[in-house]
Amino acid sequence: MVASGRWRAACRGVIVTNNGELAYPAMLWVAVLAAGKGAMLSGLSSAIEAGLRGFRSFAVHVVIPHSRGHVNLLRRLPRDMPPVLVHRTSSLPPQHIQRARPMRTTTARALVDAAQWARSDNEARTIVAAGCQQRLVTPDEVIDAANALPRARRRALTIETATYAQGGATALSEIDLVKLCKRYGLPAPDLQERRKDASGRVRYIDAYWRDFKIQVEVDGAHHMYVRQWEADMLRQNDIWLPGERILRFSAWQVRHQPELVAGKIRKALMEAGWTG
Repeated sequence: MVASGRWRAACRGVIVTNNGELAYPAMLWVAVLAAGKGAMLSGLSSAIEAGLRGFRSFAVHVVIPHSRGHVNLLRRLPRDMPPVLVHRTSSLPPQHIQRARPMRTTTARALVDAAQWARSDNEARTIVAAGCQQRLVTPDEVIDAANALPRARRRALTIETATYAQGGATALSEIDLVKLCKRYGLPAPDLQERRKDASGRVRYIDAYWRDFKIQVEVDGAHHMYVRQWEADMLRQNDIWLPGERILRFSAWQVRHQPELVAGKIRKALMEAGWTG
């Protein structure tokens, strides 16, 4: 069949039963089969297969047992496939394995691995927070997976991010705000406060100090678009209650001008009766 051109050889030992371009699901199969015994999808590749939205992986991430030694597939795979990055692990307990086709790690383990292999700390935190925000895993599941990997890179950061998610911080900007409050000695806010707007739809306030009736909204880059900005204003007007103060900051200000943000929040809290 290969000789006749009806099938194609993807690489040594792996045959694709058509002769067209590889579809993405077939690429995942080729990557896992080519990596050999015990291989499975992990990291972002596994998390995306589990339903993680908003992320793309330039490579297919595969994990194999450490005992197998180094495996490099970069030169062995067909040109119409993305690169396959093979990671070795000495710890892959049964509870970290998802029985899927192709085989992959559980979503919690995938997020821990994705955080290890991320290009930066912020990217790692964003991935973990997104997995919790999208309800693919619980923060406890991520913490348990990280605790099972004591030598994992960014393990402390992963556990910290999941712990903040337990408290309601499911976006990187919200995590940054909570850390800012702790750093500058401000009381911790309640996160994702539920409110109903005029139409009865449930809305969420990023941060709320209930005792002092102070709201803080942290706007990411997408809030800067005119339509989103106008929608935010209407939403804010719909959920505003008499006697409340509302402060708005950009995610950039929270991350790069923390002293300015902390000063504004401190002033609002003290005017509302907080004694420091």
